[in-house]
Amino acid sequence: MDGKQQLAQGISSESLRHSSSMSSISRLRRFLLPMLAIILLLRGVYDISYRYKFAGPGITHLVPLEAHIISKCPDTRDALRELILPAMQRVYDKVDFKLNYIGTPTADDGVECKHGPSECMGNIIELCARELYPDPKINLGFIMCLTKDYPHIPERALVEDCALEHAIDIRAINECAARDDGAYGMGLLRNSIQRTTDQSSQRTTD
Repeated sequence: MDGKQQLAQGISSESLRHSSSMSSISRLRRFLLPMLAIILLLRGVYDISYRYKFAGPGITHLVPLEAHIISKCPDTRDALRELILPAMQRVYDKVDFKLNYIGTPTADDGVECKHGPSECMGNIIELCARELYPDPKINLGFIMCLTKDYPHIPERALVEDCALEHAIDIRAINECAARDDGAYGMGLLRNSIQRTTDQSSQRTTD
């Protein structure tokens, strides 16, 4: 084997090792980032529990806890399943939990949702559920039920099945969403999106 062939083989072997190393790093990064997010959330839950435990007798102050989501999104499904629901199972009675939605307020007192009008309707349905059933065990269960089948939000069959599963009155949900020719539900969504926008702006300036 001449020098050129040896050099070519050496370069090829080195490239393969480098490619394999980069692939391993990429796989490790994909594993570590979600784990880091979970660890940080659990640390936050621990801090909430610690602060509540040592707040002293007679102290009933609830610690604010807020999440911002969109209804027709796989990331929302994963966040609910892997982060929000496990956390709430531990601290639901210690926090003032708020769930708000991501979108864009428009000049005509409307909103734009990332996945279009059907997502806006899904967001409104979930907001109505939270307003009518403030207990997180009920409203989060209903929202998780919808989100597991997020491509079909807000189809009637899905909403009715999830409402039945979580003992939610579907007629009350419909009345909430349609009240004042839809203005009430749209107002809930716009206020929620504005809250998310304000929180995002505050974090940017901090």
